[in-house]
Amino acid sequence: MPLDRRRLIIGSLTGAAALAAPARAQTAPLSVYGLDAVQFGVRANVPGDQSAKLQRAIDRAAQMRAPLMLGPGLYRAGGLKLPAGAQLLGVRGATRIEFTRGPSLLSSEQADNVTLSGLTLEGGGRNLPEDSGLVNLGKVRALRITDCEILHAGGNAIALAECDGEVSGSTIVSAADNALFCIDSGGMVISSNVIRGSGNGGIRVWQSGKRRDGSIVADNRIEDTAARAGGSGQNGNAINVFRAGNVIVRNNVIRKAAFSAIRGTAASDIQIVGNNCEGLDEVAIYCEFEFENAVIANNVVTEAGSGISVTNFKEGGRLAVVHGNLVRHCRARIKGAAPNTEGVGISVEADTAVTGNTIEDAETAGIAAGWGEYLRDVTVSGNVVRACGISVAVSVAKGAGSAVIADNVLSKSKRGAILGMEWRNPVSGDLALAGAAHYPQLSIRGNQVS
Repeated sequence: MPLDRRRLIIGSLTGAAALAAPARAQTAPLSVYGLDAVQFGVRANVPGDQSAKLQRAIDRAAQMRAPLMLGPGLYRAGGLKLPAGAQLLGVRGATRIEFTRGPSLLSSEQADNVTLSGLTLEGGGRNLPEDSGLVNLGKVRALRITDCEILHAGGNAIALAECDGEVSGSTIVSAADNALFCIDSGGMVISSNVIRGSGNGGIRVWQSGKRRDGSIVADNRIEDTAARAGGSGQNGNAINVFRAGNVIVRNNVIRKAAFSAIRGTAASDIQIVGNNCEGLDEVAIYCEFEFENAVIANNVVTEAGSGISVTNFKEGGRLAVVHGNLVRHCRARIKGAAPNTEGVGISVEADTAVTGNTIEDAETAGIAAGWGEYLRDVTVSGNVVRACGISVAVSVAKGAGSAVIADNVLSKSKRGAILGMEWRNPVSGDLALAGAAHYPQLSIRGNQVS
């Protein structure tokens, strides 16, 4: 179609508008994106506490269902309450709120559609009430916490009770207790966060009673988790799922924890898949106590007290698949730890398939099937076990049930390829070579020993 003068002028104007649009966006005031807190007398980098002014601004913006924008700089406040529809937005890495007073910096109760984004929240190590958080939210629906930094909380950084929603893309550093503590919540997505230096735990997904939870904990990086409050395992875990059912823990990178990288306690229908775990002082991945149905697959564990443990059949822990994991360098690290948690690559007890795993350099045993009388219906097949104290230790204690140990590659065992155990003591010769007929509850066949 030939160009006439009118089309040429219109095309030129359209092109000029398109070129000008980015320039206007770059210089647009904050009010373009929501309500500018400056309109309510809130100023950055001024002395004194601005809690009252900031609370008025939060309330007004929430009434209008509009975001409240905080520009770059430092604000001092505390005891702020987030009503339904509150959206508090800052400039990522530049908007900083320093905690001055109150039981928490930000709190909310029985609200919906609460959003925090682009904020740096500085706790300053100020003490918080027990089980509370610097961000303390209860019964909040459709929660969004994204692209925030939460630093030096004097308790939990984020505490959520009976909430649902998302915590993602945020950095939490040096929380005195837990980085993120969820209790009686459900359907949370906790993803792509960086957590460092927590005092007692990284991410806790807990229920006060055994029930479905359905949260997803994925793609987080968690480092240097301590256990300052002591205990026998409730503290010191990078990720802890307690009584919460149907939780997925996947693709997290975890380094250095006083106890476990991932600990599922009485957590049924859990999936622990594709995580990378290094430098754990006890069992790296734990499923324990009253659980049914666990899938532990395709994880990498390096340098731990023990690698993977599926245990506590006595309390009802049963029914698991342990498949495709790579476990290396397991050494006893805690004095006085239970013998079945010291230097074992993979240990299981009841109704479990252990298949297709590779274990190397486990001080005590590559695979432990059963503990004393607690063994029932275990299959150990298609695994590669190298350079371990015992390749496969299987319980033959009085009352122990059945196991199949078949088609494994068992190489360079220091004490034997397959040994029968009564609790922690070997009581047989190498059953991979001879003597298996003495234990009719065991089926041992097709293993390659070198």
